Amino acid sequence: MKFPAMAACALAGTLTLPALPLVAAEANAEITDRDGKALGAVNLRDTPSGIVVATLTLLGLPEGIHAVHLHETGDCQSDDFSSAGGHVAGDRDHGVLVEGGPHPGDMPNLTIKENGIGEVEVFLTQLDIEEHILDDDGAAFVVHEGIDDYESQPSGDAGDRIACGTFSQRD
Repeated sequence: MKFPAMAACALAGTLTLPALPLVAAEANAEITDRDGKALGAVNLRDTPSGIVVATLTLLGLPEGIHAVHLHETGDCQSDDFSSAGGHVAGDRDHGVLVEGGPHPGDMPNLTIKENGIGEVEVFLTQLDIEEHILDDDGAAFVVHEGIDDYESQPSGDAGDRIACGTFSQRD
């Protein structure tokens, strides 16, 4: 009796099949300003390499350079967005310019053009969506008024929070 090559290898125990991809984690946040005006969205998605891709599409922000970060609590209810807590930090320091950095929630500054539009994709090598974003208290995306200097602790001296959006929380 002849076996197809794959069946013969499988029976002999010599066939190694590639691992099946797991369902990738993904999280989305709708971003609003302090007046509740919709400003766009942020999407986080796992990749097969283990790096998270963050896609930001924001409209109607003030022109200039703004710090953007992932914050530890999925709550944007306070007037100044302080209810979002500090950065998603893990056991790391803030900023790419310091030893022991960056936080998993640190992102590059975002430039908003005179038309109010900011779009970018960012790779987050330290972030785990399940652990840092979809945990019991969720997480938030925050836009700051100023520029992140990438070294001041704990948040890059980025100024007031001007926009916020919460990622879905796990039930």
